[in-house]
Amino acid sequence: MTRKKVKLAYINNDSSRKATFKKRKKGLLKKVSELSTLCAVDACAIIYSPYEAQPAVFPSTAGVNRILARFKKMPEIEQSKKMVNQEAFLKQKIGKVNEQVKKLRKENREKEMNRLMYSNLCGKTNLLGLTVTDLNDLTWLIDQNLKDINKRIENVAKNTTSARMAAAAATAPVVNGNFDGEVKANVVAPMVNVDNNGVNGAVQRQQWRVD
Repeated sequence: MTRKKVKLAYINNDSSRKATFKKRKKGLLKKVSELSTLCAVDACAIIYSPYEAQPAVFPSTAGVNRILARFKKMPEIEQSKKMVNQEAFLKQKIGKVNEQVKKLRKENREKEMNRLMYSNLCGKTNLLGLTVTDLNDLTWLIDQNLKDINKRIENVAKNTTSARMAAAAATAPVVNGNFDGEVKANVVAPMVNVDNNGVNGAVQRQQWRVD
């Protein structure tokens, strides 16, 4: 059974919020531990809460101080290079969602124009009453379909030509150890001598020559 998607919003109920905090804190510290162990990287976590007097730290107070000291030795530009606060994080999420919305709107518009085009080809609808935007989008879709069709025709023709050339090369006879699509042959007729008495003599020489 799949988990129900949790709405990312402040939990108003005190008991539910406290239970969620404990559960998520444990999971977060576990993930930081796994990241440090599996990837052999320095990672630490400090979590303050209104439910505990002391903050939760990982891996230890000394380990956190060591990692923070190493971090502070870095130039300020490097320190803030990959930092992100809540506002920047939300802006990134909003930007990604907007891109997804644009993509879905484009796909829906193409599907809508496809249905309109096929409906018109079948004689179920006509193009009267369409707006300029609809006509422009329909024209663009038709142009794209024509480009795809022409491209497929070119690929089929190219593949057919290649197949014919390969078949012709495979069936060509061998002449002087080489494949040649054309056979050239010169035939010399047999030579017959006739004596003075008009009687056919024996065949003196019979020669066949193939070039």
